[in-house]
Amino acid sequence: MTDSRSRQADALIEGLQRDAGGRLTVFLGAAPGVGKTFSMLTRAQEQLRRGVDLVAGVVETHGRAETAALLHGVPTLPQRQLTYRDRTLQEMDLDAIVQRAPALVLVDELAHRNAPGSRHERRWQDVLELLDAGIDVWTTVNIQHLESLNDVVLRITGIRVTETVPDVVLDRLHDIVLVDLPPRELIARLQQGKVYIPEQASQALQSFFSTANLTALRELAMQEAADRVDSSLREVRAAGGEAALPLRRRVLVAIDGAGQSEYLVRVARRIAERRDAPWTVVTVQRRRADEATQREIDAAFALARRLGADAELLHGASVADALLDHAAQNNVSTLLLGRTRERPLARMLNRTLTQQLIQHGAHYEITIISTPRARARSRRDRQLSPSPGQGMEMLQALVACTLACAVAWVAERWVGMADLSMVFIVAVVLVAARTRASAAVLAAGLCFLAYNFLFIAPRFTFAISARQGVITVFLFLAAALVAGRLASRLRMQVVALRAANRHAHARQQLGLQLTRAASIEAVASAGRQALEQALEAPAWLRIGSDVARSGSAVPGDTDLAAADWSQRQGQASGRFTDTLAGARWWCLPLLDGDARCIGVAALCFPQGLARLAPEQRQLAMAMVDDIAQAALRTRLVAELEQAHVSNETERLRSALLSSVSHDLRSPLAAMIGSADSLASYGEAMDGSDRRALLDTIMLEGERLDRYIQNLLDMTRLGHDGLTINRDWIGVDELVGSAARRLQRYQPTVQLVLDIPPSLAPIWVHPALVEQALFNVMENAAKFSPPGAPVTVSARLQGATLVVDVLDHGPGIPADERARIFDMFYSVERGDRGRHGTGLGLAICQGMIGAHGGSVQALAGQDGRGTLIRISLPLLTPAGHPDAAAA
Repeated sequence: MTDSRSRQADALIEGLQRDAGGRLTVFLGAAPGVGKTFSMLTRAQEQLRRGVDLVAGVVETHGRAETAALLHGVPTLPQRQLTYRDRTLQEMDLDAIVQRAPALVLVDELAHRNAPGSRHERRWQDVLELLDAGIDVWTTVNIQHLESLNDVVLRITGIRVTETVPDVVLDRLHDIVLVDLPPRELIARLQQGKVYIPEQASQALQSFFSTANLTALRELAMQEAADRVDSSLREVRAAGGEAALPLRRRVLVAIDGAGQSEYLVRVARRIAERRDAPWTVVTVQRRRADEATQREIDAAFALARRLGADAELLHGASVADALLDHAAQNNVSTLLLGRTRERPLARMLNRTLTQQLIQHGAHYEITIISTPRARARSRRDRQLSPSPGQGMEMLQALVACTLACAVAWVAERWVGMADLSMVFIVAVVLVAARTRASAAVLAAGLCFLAYNFLFIAPRFTFAISARQGVITVFLFLAAALVAGRLASRLRMQVVALRAANRHAHARQQLGLQLTRAASIEAVASAGRQALEQALEAPAWLRIGSDVARSGSAVPGDTDLAAADWSQRQGQASGRFTDTLAGARWWCLPLLDGDARCIGVAALCFPQGLARLAPEQRQLAMAMVDDIAQAALRTRLVAELEQAHVSNETERLRSALLSSVSHDLRSPLAAMIGSADSLASYGEAMDGSDRRALLDTIMLEGERLDRYIQNLLDMTRLGHDGLTINRDWIGVDELVGSAARRLQRYQPTVQLVLDIPPSLAPIWVHPALVEQALFNVMENAAKFSPPGAPVTVSARLQGATLVVDVLDHGPGIPADERARIFDMFYSVERGDRGRHGTGLGLAICQGMIGAHGGSVQALAGQDGRGTLIRISLPLLTPAGHPDAAAA
């Protein structure tokens, strides 16, 4: 009752504070262009006809004729002129409006930033001053400008909105008008130029104004309007002392950290999604939770936030009262909680949580979810006899008690031991260390009774003659129970640690195998082997069209149907599930980061296995997730590699087309021009002119032939089609032949040849080596300044012939010397400027490399020019005298 009156008082105070000033009406839209200003002016015309004292403080028409027409007849105050950086800016005259003191003022674009020199930095601050002055304000704003939704809008549109309005402004809200327009109509208005000018409209359509963005913003605007209306109704009813009416069907799910919290969160998300309702996950904390419980609650809260829910921690002495109070304050219509283990006494006294909620929350929909753990417990309770494993543990307790009695009898009779309680405590500890807590409790009870019956006077009765004996016996029982509990807990921790170690080792081995997998097929094979080793069961994997199967077991038709269903639905099926449970294989989907199924994994466990252990299930699911991520990574790497190859192919194609369009057309143009001149004016020319034209045709034809030959040579080099037919030839003959060819094409070139006559002939393919030398010498001559010589020298270095070609050009940058041997690569400065195809040195390297040699680009003398060094190993044919010596 006190809380209800407090909420009523708070609501009354807030209402009085809001009504003390002017009333704020906001025309809310999802995006620019939906018609907020148009709607505001339309209603303003109605107010004028009713005689309301109304003025337009600032209205932005953005050049729209329909909107400007609605300003006709609306009193408008002059704008204030401000000068900023030699520019004249216009802003709303706040002082003039306050002095005029109208009943209602129109202020467009609430999120606008005022010009420097204004009293307030933002327009919403002007609006707050007008409201404080008792003036009603009508304003417009788009949903993306609300401060609390800034991050949400960024995730939707990818654009960070900088001009925002604090939500505290909307706390002054008296009325909200949602101005809505379907996205397709808004896009059509944008394309027609009714929102922005054509240039801005085209850019907006490519970024902000997409159908998906507009639909999401529209939904966001509707939610904000609904929340404001819901909040207003809640405050009105609270001020009247009435309970709130939930207009939106909010779902509240309660978790307790007892092992099924994340399951409840996922179920609640599906229920809320089907109802299109907001939802909240809460837990009621009456005392400090233990570490395991707190860890589970934290994980469930994190999952809830990722799935779009709110998560809150409640405090209270009563769980039911805390849940109902939170539901009343937050307009909850549905309470969802898991099925809890109810004690018989609480059920008899009508004090279970479910019964309390039903009694006190009659107007709520209460949904009880049966968790997998509750269903398993229910099945165990229905069983008349314990399972074989439990029976064996009970038998161990009985045997331990019998052995303890025998040892105690021997210790008392032959050793003279007086305090025999420690013998029975040791028996209880041993049982607890090997079994579960239930068997340890049974052992403690049996040992307690046996110790009392056989060794406490009077013997062979359960009666105890001395008071000290009673205390001793019950202290023994307490010590046995505590020791058994601690030993059992330690055993469970050791078992869990061993399972965790096994899981970590299995996943580590899987990770090592997956890192070596370079294809989807290899990932599937490595994953199958790791699953079989870790779970000791045949495995079968299918990722796309790649299938990895075990030779010992093959899925049948029902198993393949379960696998297909899992891949389509992204859920587990087959054995141990409720879908196609008749299958022999347990099928798990391989999901990528966006919950899309990229494959399926299946495991075949022995037929006698009734259910899968939780640790095995968790390990299998974790390994399947690792395999899915590895397959996704491999696929992305393959796609990136394919994209890289495509880009490189496109680059080479573009370079080849550029080369052909320039370097091949140039000689063709010269040849065609000379031939045309001969055809048109040949009879009028003297012999020397005709000879000059013919020489031009000859030279340009040979130049064209060299280009084509380079392309053909490069093609043969790239496809291993170059045949090396070696023969003996002198070094001076090779260099001299290449020099004569170059001087025939470039008569003005100056060559300095330094070829020692003592150099012996070499065994090479003469034509190829001559072509390589010619390419290098031509490249050097092309970039040497006029009058500067090109020096060609040859010498022996051990068993290698070294030929250096030195020019005096501008040189090649050090970081680009290795790249000049790439096809179609041309340096924009230096010796590889844009004067050729970019193939000459690449062909040279290929030809010399076919002989086992190498080509290097080095700096010239004194750092000027470029030195191209050709290195050829000295080889001899089989049967030659020198070959035997070598």
